[in-house]
Amino acid sequence: MNSAPACRMCHIGRDSGHARWSRKIPPALIIPSGEVVTFDTIDSSNGRIERTSGASAISSLDINAANPVFGPVYIQDAQPGDTLKIEVIALETADWGWTATIPGFGLLADEFPDPSLHIWEINKEQGYVLFKDNIRIPLRPFLGCMGLAPATDKDLSTVPPTNAGGNLDCRDLTVGSTLYLPVQTDGALFSCGDGHAAQGHGEVCGTAIETSIKATLRFELCKDMPWVTSPQYETSSSTLPTTTMPVSGRYATTGVGQTLHEASKTAVRNTIQWMVATKGLTRCEAYMIASVAGDLQIIEAVNMPNFVVAMTIPLGIFGSSQ
Repeated sequence: MNSAPACRMCHIGRDSGHARWSRKIPPALIIPSGEVVTFDTIDSSNGRIERTSGASAISSLDINAANPVFGPVYIQDAQPGDTLKIEVIALETADWGWTATIPGFGLLADEFPDPSLHIWEINKEQGYVLFKDNIRIPLRPFLGCMGLAPATDKDLSTVPPTNAGGNLDCRDLTVGSTLYLPVQTDGALFSCGDGHAAQGHGEVCGTAIETSIKATLRFELCKDMPWVTSPQYETSSSTLPTTTMPVSGRYATTGVGQTLHEASKTAVRNTIQWMVATKGLTRCEAYMIASVAGDLQIIEAVNMPNFVVAMTIPLGIFGSSQ
């Protein structure tokens, strides 16, 4: 590892992308603890979806090249058993993004078998993303993927998350938040990507508002946090979205089932039905809105044999005309 390139202005560019987690990938950067690094990432389609693309672009996606992450960054003195602390300092999206239903992907994949694609316009000044008519989603950018190389010599896909992080798709990891990851191999080997302009908890259709992001992160090596054996994070009041949109409460539907999976699917179906009936949306449009603005929550998990899950939607996204 000593022959790897030293810090090059502490920046990771798009030439350092990879679609797998592996401790065999040479580091793109070597830094000491406490350093700040900027990352220039591309969207989860690896640039295959463009602003002018239609639904046919979904069918031609190369899944093996999807969800690229950028790095890795080698942190000096990092060893297995240590913890890497990552502070999210700044996130800048592109001025557009996309959401899609992908055949075979998403919580209700069997009910949405056909590919569809929506291109969003991102208004960074006003802090929202325009869907259609008067439907606006608050801009809340975050990196869907932040993770470390695994302990194994096997290469792992960047799609499933692991105890070393990766594709967590956690909307709370926005500016002002701090992520803690357990180091698995020498140097930690951190990479990130999968920029999102907004997403609900659950990302139920399998995509958020996917976009390219320029990220600024600070890294600190921690030697005294043995309780971090899987991703942990903290947030502050600064993680709340800044937007000119009104706050109008939330509407919730619930699902009851003998598994959390079935209860979650029912809650999402009921949310879709509500938006189709009251907001003038198609089922596919409502499914996308549920993915980028709806939050899944476990309401009850002890009164067996049934679980109760809710999906909530912020009413302010629909505007006064709705």
